[in-house]
Amino acid sequence: MAFIDSPKDPEFFDRNRAPAGHVPNFVTTFAARPAVYDAWKQLNGAIKASMDPRRYELATLAAASALKSSYCCLAHGQVLADKFATSEEVAALVSEPSNDPVDRAVMAFARKVALSADAVAQADVDQLKALGLTDADVLDVVLAAAARSFFSKTLDATGTPPDAAFNALPDSLRTALTVGRPIDR
Repeated sequence: MAFIDSPKDPEFFDRNRAPAGHVPNFVTTFAARPAVYDAWKQLNGAIKASMDPRRYELATLAAASALKSSYCCLAHGQVLADKFATSEEVAALVSEPSNDPVDRAVMAFARKVALSADAVAQADVDQLKALGLTDADVLDVVLAAAARSFFSKTLDATGTPPDAAFNALPDSLRTALTVGRPIDR
């Protein structure tokens, strides 16, 4: 259970149900500030719209794992496993660098942005550009990692646990992606 109580707003909950029909725990947390949640959805949608979907998920997973956000790791790891890789490959990404040099560099850069953006240097950007990323691509990774920092820290600081629905993930994937708060029962 989250540390804060939010108003029970049926209309807000109905508008923000997960595709599976349940109200995610993060929606309940944001019910106290629906305008902030709507702004988050708009910002996150704009970031995703300009990015390759797979790269977005990799950068997001990297930032979330660096921040020890189980909720965001589970959500974005599940997307990666559903659309882009096997469960075993996704589970490995949390602790082992990717074999692909571009993926490895993007994930390392996203982790650095999430944990110590002040330490990002021109050499970090140059490394990504040497691997074929454009300035806009690098900015997309920064935006994805920085936005993930906001969302992950909000959920963790309010004690919002990952949804019980994540218990349905394969054991090895669920275990690898639970890097912080445990899943709701």
